[in-house]
Amino acid sequence: MSTPHNSANKGDIAKTVLMPGDPLRAKYIAEKYLTDVKQFNSVRNMFGYTGKYNGKEISVMGGGMGIPSIGIYSYELYNFYDVDTIIRIGSAGGISDDVKMRDLVIGMGASTNSNYADQYNIPGTIAPIADFGLLREAVETAEKKGINVKVGNVLSSDVFYNADPTFNDRWKKMGILCVEMEAAALYLNAIAAGKKALCMLTISDHLYTGEALNAEERQTSFHEMMEVALEIGTK
Repeated sequence: MSTPHNSANKGDIAKTVLMPGDPLRAKYIAEKYLTDVKQFNSVRNMFGYTGKYNGKEISVMGGGMGIPSIGIYSYELYNFYDVDTIIRIGSAGGISDDVKMRDLVIGMGASTNSNYADQYNIPGTIAPIADFGLLREAVETAEKKGINVKVGNVLSSDVFYNADPTFNDRWKKMGILCVEMEAAALYLNAIAAGKKALCMLTISDHLYTGEALNAEERQTSFHEMMEVALEIGTK
């Protein structure tokens, strides 16, 4: 069975999928960390691979940029390919003063300015939240590795270049740790499908200090996040 966005057949994709935004990062993870790798998707160059990590099957697939993109890919994985768990691994811009370069941020909740949840016609506002079991395992694994980890509310924004100069200030006042562009849709899709999701982010730049990691620092920091994700994804 295939979809308009995925050429995989049923059984080609593991029960747990790691989902970076960049399909080339998915390729990198598959080549560096996995054994017995088979590519299951290249439609629209959104690469997906299944292999083994420490002898256990796991998949990795790009999710693209923004809520519409990850909304499509995660929906299909949950609902058409029997995937139980998706762990987003990405970068984020720091907002909180408590968040530093290279910190690992785990999104307990994902606030958003997107109207993605409108499709559910809920008589109120739903809070997109992570699976607590995954969250707890990720925190414990990161702490054992000596990785500086922060847990809290992240912002999934529909806008990268915002015309409102006060946008970040108002979210910062409400305790948002950092900004990214996908977690809210992933969490909502997981909740609606009765599945599990977690968003893990490496702080690659800070919107208030102006700091930014160089290419080498990004590689090192992202390795730490990938290893945490791979470990909890194959438990």
